[in-house]
Amino acid sequence: MLSFFRNFLKSKIGAGIALAVLVLITLAFAGGDINGMRNSAGLGSATAVATVGGKNVEATELTSAANSQLEQIRAQNPTATMKMLVAEGGLERILDEIISRTAIAVFGNDNGVIASKRLIDSEIARIPAFQGVDGKFSQTTFRQALAQKGIPEQALRDDFSQGLIAQQLMIPAQFSATMPLSLATRYASLLEENRKGQVVTVPSMAFAPTQAPSQAELEGFYKAHSNLFVRPERRVIRYAIFGEDTLKNVAAPTDADIAKRYEADKAALYAARDDRKITQLIVPTEAAAKAVAAEVAGGKSLEQAAKEKGLSAANLEFFSHDQLSAQFSPAVADAVFATPTGKLTAPQKSALGWHVIRVEQEQKTAERPLAAVRADIVTKLTAEKQRAAFTDLLSRIDDQFSSGASLVEVAKAIGATVGTTQPITATGAVYGKPGETAPAQLQPILSTAFSMEQEKPQLAQLTPGTTAPTTAGYVIYDVTDITPSAPAPFKEIVADVTEAWKLDKGSVDAKAAALKVQAAVRSGKSLNEAVAALGKTLPPVQDVAMSRPMLTEAMRQGRQVPPPVSLLFHMAKGTVKVQSAGGGRGWFVVALNDVQTPSQGNPVVVQGTQRELSSQLGSAYTDALAKAITKQVGSEKHAPAFKTVRDQLGGTTPAN
Repeated sequence: MLSFFRNFLKSKIGAGIALAVLVLITLAFAGGDINGMRNSAGLGSATAVATVGGKNVEATELTSAANSQLEQIRAQNPTATMKMLVAEGGLERILDEIISRTAIAVFGNDNGVIASKRLIDSEIARIPAFQGVDGKFSQTTFRQALAQKGIPEQALRDDFSQGLIAQQLMIPAQFSATMPLSLATRYASLLEENRKGQVVTVPSMAFAPTQAPSQAELEGFYKAHSNLFVRPERRVIRYAIFGEDTLKNVAAPTDADIAKRYEADKAALYAARDDRKITQLIVPTEAAAKAVAAEVAGGKSLEQAAKEKGLSAANLEFFSHDQLSAQFSPAVADAVFATPTGKLTAPQKSALGWHVIRVEQEQKTAERPLAAVRADIVTKLTAEKQRAAFTDLLSRIDDQFSSGASLVEVAKAIGATVGTTQPITATGAVYGKPGETAPAQLQPILSTAFSMEQEKPQLAQLTPGTTAPTTAGYVIYDVTDITPSAPAPFKEIVADVTEAWKLDKGSVDAKAAALKVQAAVRSGKSLNEAVAALGKTLPPVQDVAMSRPMLTEAMRQGRQVPPPVSLLFHMAKGTVKVQSAGGGRGWFVVALNDVQTPSQGNPVVVQGTQRELSSQLGSAYTDALAKAITKQVGSEKHAPAFKTVRDQLGGTTPAN
């Protein structure tokens, strides 16, 4: 969450454009939610957080801007809060933008750059919140909206004026910037470059001490590096898995139950049915329908007659008389059921138009008496009674746990077998036994099991979101033993501490050796010669090569790029660098020998690169212009007032 705030608040589309669109009240109306803008955070209107060119920036303006900014962030992340925005320095950035925008407005007014009343009116009229039911600007709706939110009309107009002045001053700087083609071509060629170099690994264990450490050395190392020997939290889970088959002697449905269900379902499932399957064409007029019918009578098929008119006949499934009547019209239904199979009905009208219908097939089903469907009804009712009884059982289990019953007591009552895991970690792995895991059925409950209190049994469905299966659908479980995460006792891991001590000592000497190789290469020796001079048996020097497109594609696909290969693309040709292998395992010495770039870039890539760089150049121009204007106009932040706003929005002091 915090990284999301950082990325959002640091993103820039060019200071000028950002300032131009930062019409705070307007954004609030456009978003449809400006709650809290009136007397925001309980701050008085006379509290100035900054002064720009003699004009005060009030605390209410800063608070309103922060609320508007938060609404934009919530559009991408609904869980964002004002406290998070403040914690990430968002309020400071927002104040800087308001100061810049205010300075630009002051500068514009001083130099004859204004926003006319007509221009402001046209911008206000475009806001949907101020439009009536006819989609046009409504003066009544406009004034009602302002009154509802407690915003003076002049405040809205001032806000628009600042934004429009910023557009006039800043947008030309943004869009007139063009990166020279020669620079764009050079940059584009870098995107196609190939790099070649050499890498040698200097393992820490190759330089590890051969003599055993003293007891004092080991104990001192253990105390200084105890975080290396932390064991994960382990828990023992006790559980009993059960399903509907746990229930015994569920009452069978009675004759009365069966008869009642038969009567309830008779009309829909068991009554006699007379259905028709049809093919139909719908045309707009009676004359067109009669013309189609005449063509069919003359020997054409309904499909052919429809196709010649740019239409198509629809093949429909079976309908009853009532269904046809409800979907189309009673006249259509009467005509269909009065027409023999294979024949065309007389044209009939519905709300959709005129129907020309061919009856394809009739399907008649006799009424099924209770005796014929009794077995099906018994099966259905039995399943329902089983499920209802199981639901009652689950409710009773919850009640028993709430009343203090133990897992063993409840498991015995329902006839379920209690099992116990070995000590496991939060991932389900059995501690100290590589390859062994807790039963797979327990995977859905692990996260809860590692956050619950000891011996506080709970009930859970093993396949959440589904109906209860007949077997193994639910589990009751608790935690019987918790071993907190902590460094392992020294006496139990002397061998591990010894290996870590050797690796640590070896890493220091390995780094010194890597730096020695780097110095030798810089003095003119080859990487192979420098490694040989160490007098150690090390892995051979490796030749590496990769193009930047290959690197980009690998990163896009999320593939792991070896750190030394990635480092090649952050080095200058002919340089050599030392890089840690991580975890104290060793060091890399990386030499970049050659960089090959195409003599002439791809024209399409060059054009795209020029557009992108021009946009960034424009952003740099507008940013520099905004800073220059602010400096010329003059600005001062009022730290005490700003701190008051920050504390209240951040939740560190109560609002008045």
